[in-house]
Amino acid sequence: MNIIEKIKNFFKSAPAEICKPGFNAVEKVISAFTFVFDCIYRILLEFSKLVILVIVIIVSCEVFGRLVLHKSIMWSEELALLLMVWTAFIAMAIGVEKGLHISISLFFNMFPKVVRIIITKINTLATLFFGYILVVYGIKLATMTMNSTLPATQWPAGTKYMMMPVGGVFIIYFALLDLFEAKKYRHLAIEGEAGADKTDQQIIEEMRASKNEAAVSEVSEGGENV
Repeated sequence: MNIIEKIKNFFKSAPAEICKPGFNAVEKVISAFTFVFDCIYRILLEFSKLVILVIVIIVSCEVFGRLVLHKSIMWSEELALLLMVWTAFIAMAIGVEKGLHISISLFFNMFPKVVRIIITKINTLATLFFGYILVVYGIKLATMTMNSTLPATQWPAGTKYMMMPVGGVFIIYFALLDLFEAKKYRHLAIEGEAGADKTDQQIIEEMRASKNEAAVSEVSEGGENV
C-alpha cells in the first residue's frame, strides 16, 4: 500500500473515528476537536523522528570530517544545537502525554485518596500554566529574535525557539485532557500503535506481571528439580 492509498483510507475512516458509538452531539464535537489535535501531534511525532535522524547524521559527518578528513563543517554544531532545542520542547509535550516526567511518589502514596486527587489536580494546573508560559513567551522570544541572525548558518535566530510555543500548545492540550479526565476522546489509533487502546502504565504493569510469572515458574521448576 503506497502513501496515497494510506491517506485515502485515513480520510475514509475519519468520520467513523470521530463519531464513535455512544457519543452524543457534544461528545462528537469534542472528539472532532481532539481528532484534529491528534493528527497534528502524529505529524509532530514523525517530525521529531526526522529531527533526531538529522542530528545523528550531522554529528557523525562532523566527527568523520574532523578525525579522518581533518576538516570541520562550519555550520554543523550550530544546526545540531538548534535541532536539539527543537527536540527538547517536543519531548516536553511527549513527556506530559506519556506521564514520563520525573516525580517522587513516596509520600504522595501515603496520603488519603481525596488528598491525592487534589494534589494531582494542582499538579495538572501547574503543568497547564507552564504550557501557557511556553506559548506566550515562546512567541515573544521567537518574534524578538527574528531580526538577528545565527553566526554560522545565517538563519534568523528566532528559528531556534519556533518549537517552544508548539510544545506549549500540546502541553496545554494534554493537561486539559488530564484535568477534565477526557482521554477517552483521544484517537490513539492515529499513532499507528498496535496497543493504542492501552495506556503506557497498563503496558508497564503487564510487562511486570509477565516477569513475575516467569520468576515464579522458574522458582517452582527449581523446587521440583530439587
